[in-house]
Amino acid sequence: MNIEHVDWPAITLFKTFPSAALEKIKPLFDVRSYEAGENLITEGDVGDEMFILIRGRVRITKSMFLKGMNMPILEVDNPRKVLATMDETEYPLFGEIALIDTDTRSATIQTLDQSHFLVTDRQKFFDFLDREPAIGNKLFMTLAKRMTATIRKNNTELVKLSTALALALSRFKTSP
Repeated sequence: MNIEHVDWPAITLFKTFPSAALEKIKPLFDVRSYEAGENLITEGDVGDEMFILIRGRVRITKSMFLKGMNMPILEVDNPRKVLATMDETEYPLFGEIALIDTDTRSATIQTLDQSHFLVTDRQKFFDFLDREPAIGNKLFMTLAKRMTATIRKNNTELVKLSTALALALSRFKTSP
């Protein structure tokens, strides 16, 4: 896939940018292709790239156990939990935290079909922020809003999960 064939205004991250700003944003990205079954991101690896799915399908999985955790009472055929399967219809992005912070990847993203992505890395991103501060600030704020929405959603899910666990444990203690 060629970068000229990308529908930039349709990509959620860029919807609020005028065409003049998009022309300045485009060189920040390259198109990268992956065959079906390849890992785009591997949980636990260190990364500095962000990806936007522009064609194809991916599966996002996460290990159910922390590294080094020994759970002999649990026998699990597949210790990975499927979090989502996504396609290009929403132009999902992955790895945006890696643009800002050097840390390990929190999930594995594997291609299910041949897939194409817009890709940028931390160095390119921060060089762009320095070169185009007005557009860069808007882009940075758009990413920050996405991350805060994810944090809020995860906080809600964490409360639900801890409540369910507390209820399950309380029933377990009181059973004969």
